[in-house]
Order: sequence, then structure tokens, then C-alpha cells
Amino acid sequence: PEREGIFHRGPGLNLTSGQYTAPIAGYYTFTTTLHIVRREPRRKGQGCRGSRLRVLICVQSHCQQNSNLEAVSRLERSSDLFTISVTGTLYLQAGQYASVFVDNTAGSPLTVQSGSDFSAVLLGV
Repeated sequence: PEREGIFHRGPGLNLTSGQYTAPIAGYYTFTTTLHIVRREPRRKGQGCRGSRLRVLICVQSHCQQNSNLEAVSRLERSSDLFTISVTGTLYLQAGQYASVFVDNTAGSPLTVQSGSDFSAVLLGV
């Protein structure tokens, strides 16, 4: 929107690739909230032991310690719908990109639902 005082989406977000590219070097705060559903119901007796969902925001697709944001959630036996959020600050050089990754150790496929979001805000240089 062009009206003053309204939040404006910058050109750095590419909805096709799912990447945010930093227009200038600086500190950015990133937030993602994913609504995830199990695509196949669990069979009776299928355990969730060790099943976890890990969501990361990584720079240049390198999900290395100290250069990414991460949240881990244990998958509940009683639910097929999960919501997981990641928020934090990363430094990006001009032209570097950040994107969201989901690490699924569950026994069934998962789908990210509409209504999930990903945002980046420049905090300062």
C-alpha cells in the first residue's frame, strides 16, 4: 500500500523461491510461523518415538550452527495439526538470502498449510 503509515512489503521477498534477499547489509529480524498437517493418518500402534519437527531459517541454504535460527517441537500423538514458530536476528550481506527449511523425522509426510507466514525486517546496519 502506498498510504503513509501502512506496512510496505519490500522487493526482497520472492514468493516463487520462498527466499528473502537482503537489499543492503545489516541485521534483520526473521519470523516464520508454519501450520503443518500430517497428510496420512498414523496407523494404529505407529509410535511417535523420536518424532520431531525442526524448523530453521538459514542464510544461503547453509543451516550451520550460529548462522541459522531454529525451533524444535516434539510431534504429539493426539494431533495431526501442528504450529511451530521461529523468530530471531541474523546478519546478511547485501545480496545474501534467507529461507525456511523443515526437517521432518516423523513417519508420515507433512504439508505446510496456507496461513503460514515468513517475514524479514531490517533492524539496522
